[in-house]
Amino acid sequence: MKESLDHYIQKCIENDRGGQQHIYQLFSPVLYGLCLKYMKNEADAQDVFQEAFVIVFQKISQYRFEGSFEGWLKRIFINKLIETLNKRKRDYLFVDTEYQEDVVDDVEEVDSFSLPQEKLLACIQQLPDQYRLVFNLYFFEKMKHKEIASLLNITEGTSKSNLNRAKHNLQKKILEIMASNNV
Repeated sequence: MKESLDHYIQKCIENDRGGQQHIYQLFSPVLYGLCLKYMKNEADAQDVFQEAFVIVFQKISQYRFEGSFEGWLKRIFINKLIETLNKRKRDYLFVDTEYQEDVVDDVEEVDSFSLPQEKLLACIQQLPDQYRLVFNLYFFEKMKHKEIASLLNITEGTSKSNLNRAKHNLQKKILEIMASNNV
């Protein structure tokens, strides 16, 4: 598989449309899902998805055939998603507050598997941009608050606070859905 993937990457470097189509088809489900998690709706997710793939094919010659190609792709997509959300930054501000450890302890864990995946995704998409961004980076990309703070140019306390607020908002939305028996 690795040799065949390397072959298609090399084809992309040579601007071969067949190689690009193969890479697109192979990775688009995962990368589109990533875009859906970060953006509020499908139209925005599709826009970022297309723009990020253009960047991938423009920069594919920079891939060094070291480490995970999928990881390299995800980094480009995450950077594009953050760039897109930062352009909208005037619509929201990160809440820069000191993190309070005891507040997080009050958050009850909600069993996300009790909701169908599409409903959970819809709940995540409804989070305010700054909360959704930190939530996704923390839970899905497994970043630490220090990394998130550096990437988003915010304090660690702001990252922790926004994650806490995202969890509270998400918990509330999930409990509302479960209470209405729409699961």
